Amino acid sequence: MSTTVTSKGQVTIPKPLRDYLGLEPGSRVDFAYTADGQVVLRPVKPAKKAGKKPSRFDALRGSGKGLGMSTDEYMNLIRGYDEDKDDPGFQNAK
Repeated sequence: MSTTVTSKGQVTIPKPLRDYLGLEPGSRVDFAYTADGQVVLRPVKPAKKAGKKPSRFDALRGSGKGLGMSTDEYMNLIRGYDEDKDDPGFQNAK
């Protein structure tokens, strides 16, 4: 499998490899060199932080929760508007 590097140095990891490595949106990866000069891509397993509130993305990831929301509700959630609602300078345009 091959892919193209963008002008920003980005590549798309082909879906079969993402599935094989268990990569989802927001997953972290690590690049390493082998002794023979090859580069290896490895998934990074996140460390669990006790007491930390899950991000708005973590709340949706893999849950199917977003399916019961309107587009506006979903966009407000991923943009973090729910976190800004108590800020007096914030005005949520509807």
